[in-house]
Amino acid sequence: MTMTNQAPLLAARGLTRHFTVGKTMRPGSGRLLQAVDAVDLEVFPAEVLGLVGESGSGKSTLGRCLTRLYEITSGELDFDGETITKADGAALKRVRRQMQMIFQDPSASLNPRRKVRDVLGEVLKVHRIREGAAVEDRLRELMDLVGLRREYLDRYPHEFSGGQRQRIGIARALAVEPKMIVADEPVSALDVSVQAQIVNLFSDLRERLNLTYVFIAHDLAVVRQVSTRVAVMYLGSIVEIGETDALYAHPRHPYTRALLSAIPQPHLRQRKERILLSGEIPSPLSPPSGCKFSTRCPHVQPLCRQVRPALQPGAHGVACHFPLE
Repeated sequence: MTMTNQAPLLAARGLTRHFTVGKTMRPGSGRLLQAVDAVDLEVFPAEVLGLVGESGSGKSTLGRCLTRLYEITSGELDFDGETITKADGAALKRVRRQMQMIFQDPSASLNPRRKVRDVLGEVLKVHRIREGAAVEDRLRELMDLVGLRREYLDRYPHEFSGGQRQRIGIARALAVEPKMIVADEPVSALDVSVQAQIVNLFSDLRERLNLTYVFIAHDLAVVRQVSTRVAVMYLGSIVEIGETDALYAHPRHPYTRALLSAIPQPHLRQRKERILLSGEIPSPLSPPSGCKFSTRCPHVQPLCRQVRPALQPGAHGVACHFPLE
């Protein structure tokens, strides 16, 4: 949560997504995988909420739930003052015009047999955004927005570099004039030099179009650069959330502190001590009782193994019985 009088653009309450794995024809077979577990989250207009955590923490699944690409097992989801938890058909189509998703691998989400013109034009056609000559004007406008030459509209995806393909993915998301974009690891598959260009493009588009982002990434340095707030996920739950500068300067959850200790800081004369966590992240098929981090936490107490801590409200919330000072 954040201390603000502004109404959230998106609000999740108890958002949960479970999958059944190993299911066979035999009744009662299969095990429950708790990918997202009772998440409470608010995203405010024009902010960039960074979502971080180890692989398998549930970041991408949460992003897909927020955009309703995944059905929600339980909980409630509101967008722009409207409950969209069970929206379908025309109602869901209307919502998806306002909230778009950008994926990690643009090659996998672009049809290799279709020119850029067709990829972007289909979006305009489906949502009836432009007609006739106005379609061509919008296509050129989109190419200008993402920094690509207009003549590239008649090329195929394989003719572009990875960074250029990601720009096409961004243009496709922008085509419907959304209010919010969920970007799922949008720069992790790109070279470092190209990453900086795409990150700068995201920042520029936010200012020009007044966009709201949920920026999912495992690179904590990138998240610090682009985000206004950061939420830290562990095993399907948010364990800490707060303003970016405050969270990076004074992490209150032991897991957050361990994550931040791994960020390279070559500009410092005296390197910070790396905090190494013992063990692996537990399986979401059988999460620990009590605090989910209790099996790896260097400060664990008996209470931690018995009672799951709730995420505290406020500008800097933490889900820990014994938060760090």
